[in-house]
Formats: sequence, structure tokens, C-alpha cells
Amino acid sequence: MTGGSLSFLQMMFAALSDVAFACALGGVLLGAWLHRERAAAAVSPAQRGGRRAARVGIAAALAFVLCGFVSLWLESAAMSGTSIADAGSSLWLVASATHAGIGWAVSVAGGVLLALATATSRPLGAARVAVAVLGALIAASGKAAIGHAADAGAFSIAEGVQWLHLLATGVWGGVVIAGAVVLPALDASTARAALLRVVARMSSIATVAVAVVIATGLFNAWRGTGGSAEALTQSGWGHALIVKLVFVAAALALGALNRWSALPRLQRTASTTDAHTVINLMRVEAVLMVGVFVAASVLSHSLPGFAMGG
Repeated sequence: MTGGSLSFLQMMFAALSDVAFACALGGVLLGAWLHRERAAAAVSPAQRGGRRAARVGIAAALAFVLCGFVSLWLESAAMSGTSIADAGSSLWLVASATHAGIGWAVSVAGGVLLALATATSRPLGAARVAVAVLGALIAASGKAAIGHAADAGAFSIAEGVQWLHLLATGVWGGVVIAGAVVLPALDASTARAALLRVVARMSSIATVAVAVVIATGLFNAWRGTGGSAEALTQSGWGHALIVKLVFVAAALALGALNRWSALPRLQRTASTTDAHTVINLMRVEAVLMVGVFVAASVLSHSLPGFAMGG
């Protein structure tokens, strides 16, 4: 396999890992919120939503672990110069003795905790939520140590900012993408009250997450360009950043439309038509968030803009 093909696979699985991480976080949050709606009760109108949130959470957590392991395997192939099929012989050495390998291993360990927290369809109690939060924190710290932030050194400010950025983006993207899957299960008129409360919670936490995403994203963009606007137009990294910003802006616009127009209208009318509008807007926003994660993967595998001059 050529180096270009290997790099493409690394970018693809990194993007899948980001989407899976976000969906796992979204599944956990939605599961916890629906637990408050007594989704586990046999006659609860939120029961279908609770089950779907549990399935999304465990499927995404397992996918995250799998993507992390595959990414570690691909990293071993890239570092050892061997084929993908033969990379297993250097897997342990890369995972234990290289910065990138340790980062992926830590990320996988966090993913295992996430998977354990979501491993059953039983309601998400406080203990399981705590395990999921710990897993998310560990997974994000491992991922932060893999990208360009690691150039500043372990436990640097850049890594800390990237850690916050990954968590905030995961929460924002997670509630949107997982919500686009779970909320249709609350579309019945009998579940309308639960739908309203869950969407309101999603909107509130997404607003906080977006604020953190913007703040940390500005720091990362400034650091990546080296303070030079030319890096945006004269480097592949800059072009990828522009594409990511376009996706982010479009997702923000749809999120604002949902929060300030569609959701208030649904709260006033509680109608099926307005419920469909809220869910359909979220579905489009979910597609845009996937685009954000793909662009972020390209960014992390591109030479930073500040390096274009050597």
C-alpha cells in the first residue's frame, strides 16, 4: 500500500473515531435525560427514545474503540514502514514507546470505559454516568496528544486547549447527531412533553459547548496560522480550516434557527408539524457536523499553516 493510501485510511478512521466519540457522548447525555423522563417504565411514552439512546450510546462507544485500535494499527504501519498486514509485530512498541502510540492507547482505554458505561440497556444511573464522563475525559486527553497540539509538548497549554476543544465539539456534535437518531422515537403526541424537555436540554448544553468550541477554536486557528492570514490561503491546512469553518458556520446557523425560531414555536403549539420541523432541522445540522469532523481529521493530518515557510 502506498503512503498516500495509508494516509487516507488514517484520516478516514480518525474522522470515524471523532464521529463515534461524539455519538457516544450524545447517547449518554440523551440516555441520562430520558432516564429523568422515566423512559424505563413499562408504560412511559419516552420508552422508545430511551431504548434508542442506549443503542446509539453502546454502538458508538464500541465503534470508537474499534476505530481507535485500527488507527493505532495504521500508525504502527506508518512508523515501522511495514505493510498494514505486518504492522502487528510493532504494535506494542509503537503503543508503549512513541508519543502518538501512547495517545492512541490512552484514547482506546477511555473508549473502553465509555463502552462499559453504556454496555446495558438499563437506565443510566449516576455511577454509570460518572464512568462515562471519566472515559470521555481520558479519551479526549489521548486524542489531544495525537494532533498538532502535541508539538508544544506533553501537558502543554496547547494540549489542554485541544482537550477542551475535543470535548466541547464532541458534546455539541454528539447531541445533534445522536439527537437526530433518537428524537424521532419521541415523535408521538403522547411523548410530546418529553420531546420538548429533552430538546430544551439539548439546546442549552449545545449553547455552552458552542461557546467553548469557538473560544478554543480561535486559539487553535491562531496557533496553526502562526498569526499570519496568508497561511489560510497558501496552504492545504488553511484550505481545510476554511472548509471546516464553513461547516461550523452553517451548523451554527441551523442551530440558531432551531433554538430561536422552531423550538419556541413548538413550545407554543406542541403540534406534530412543528415537532417535525425541529427534528428535520436537527437532521440537516447532524450532516453538517459530520462534515466538521471530516474537515477536522484532514486538518490534523495536514502540515500546519505556520510551517509553510519552513
